[in-house]
This record gives sequence, structure tokens and C-alpha cells, in this order.
Amino acid sequence: MLLLAILLSGCSSLTQDRAVSLTALRQALTFHAPFDGGPDAGFALGDRKLYSAPSMKHPRVGKPGLPAGESATLAAGQGRFGDALQFHKKSPAIVFFSAEKNLAYQSQNWNGTVSLWLRTDPEKDLAPSFCDPIQITPREWNDAAFFVEFEKRTNSIPFRLGAYADFKVWNPENRDWGKIPVAEKPLLAVEKPPFRGDRWTHVVFTFSNFNTDRNDGEARLYLDGRPQGTIAARRQTFTWDTSKALVMLGLSYIGFMDDLALFNRALTEPEIKSLHELKEGVRLLH
Repeated sequence: MLLLAILLSGCSSLTQDRAVSLTALRQALTFHAPFDGGPDAGFALGDRKLYSAPSMKHPRVGKPGLPAGESATLAAGQGRFGDALQFHKKSPAIVFFSAEKNLAYQSQNWNGTVSLWLRTDPEKDLAPSFCDPIQITPREWNDAAFFVEFEKRTNSIPFRLGAYADFKVWNPENRDWGKIPVAEKPLLAVEKPPFRGDRWTHVVFTFSNFNTDRNDGEARLYLDGRPQGTIAARRQTFTWDTSKALVMLGLSYIGFMDDLALFNRALTEPEIKSLHELKEGVRLLH
């Protein structure tokens, strides 16, 4: 009887710990786009609508819905959970959500997490050069911007996290990007990432101590719940006009995307593992 009581107590403790973890995740969630039955977000503190525009040219003012021409469509039943967003070809057209309130920007001591699932065969599907499955900025890729990218080369296809502060902060001398040593760029590279066309890969990046005016900003990348590295000890000043900040999806990317979620703090490694293991995805959190 004593052994049974101990076992039951242990099970109760595990259930309680999981409930606490899910409650904490639920409280941190600010945005979720499951791409089930439509392109708009299922939960958002800001605008839920997905927009499209013919190009990245400023001003990036789009129309509600997916772009004409079927460069991006909903793929019924093809998602990690339910439906998915599918990018069929490299195109100048862009799709995006507003970042205002959805990414909970703070001008001081800003922290957050971005989570999404991708399915692509980099060798067969991606076009040569760069593609960004997600890029978040009010300006350009190298000016107060987050992104994850593939670079398809002839001999390798690395996957990277970029966390570029205001251009004048990270590159005050306006040096040519190609001549800046790799170690000085706010990039983290995974040389042999696990992406495949027949399985989904969970991509998460967190950021903490941004907009502190100190060299303590950190951005961390996780793939399938496992840490891949950190962009650390940088002055990460992101000066945003939030009304112009966009969460842009599928920039030159070819493949599937599902279950995009944003959180208002940097999730811990155990929380990211819990997020990775959600059997029905982020919909369980709202």
C-alpha cells in the first residue's frame, strides 16, 4: 500500500508539473496561426489577419488573404497539425502578419520567443542563394531584424538564426557586409540541419535582454527541442515603429510551414521541450 501511495503521488506530481508548465506557456502566448481552414491567426493580441503584397518594396501595405497566382496556398491535411501553409515557388510576393502587439515589443528589457514548424527538402526544394522562412522587422533584414534562413550553396546548405540590432548599432562604421568577419556578425549557423521533405522540424528561437543598452543581449536557437547555440554578449538595440513591424513568411522559401506561435518572454529549455511535445500543437494553449 505504501508503494502504491508513493507511485500515485509521483504520477500526481508529474501531472501537476505538466499543468503548471502548460499554464505558464498559455500565459506567455501572444499569437498563434495554425493555418487550419484559413490563413488568419486563431489567437492574437493584435491583428489576426494574414496579408499579402506583391513585393517587399516599402511601404509594405498588403491586402487581406493569400497572394494571387498560387505562390502560397493552404494545404489541407498536410500540416504537422491539421492543415499547413505551403510555399510552391520562389516569388517576389510576400505574406505577413502585423507584429504590433503580437510580438509584445518593449522599448526596454525586451524578451520573447518565436516557434514554427517547417517541412522542406533543402537539396531538392530550395532555390539557390538565400531564403527566409520567417523574417521580422519594420525595415530590412540587417536593420532591427530577426530571421531564420537557409543558404543553398553548391557544397552545403547551412541554416542560420540572425538577430541584427539597429544598423547603426551593430555596424556603426557602415562596413561592407561581405568583408565583416563571420565572428562579428550577429548570426548563428547550423551546418548540417535536420530538415527533410518527409518529416517536420520544429524551429524555435528566443531572445532576452534586448533594448537594455548593455552588451548582454542573447538569442538562442533550438531545433526539435534541442539547443543549437547562442548569439551572445551583444548590444541588441531594436528601435521599432511597431505599426510598420511585420512578421513576414516564406521569403523565397519553398516548402511547408505550420503552427506559428509568438510568446512574450524567452521560454526555458524545458518549456521548449514541452512545446515540441504538444500532441495537438499550440491550439492546446488557447
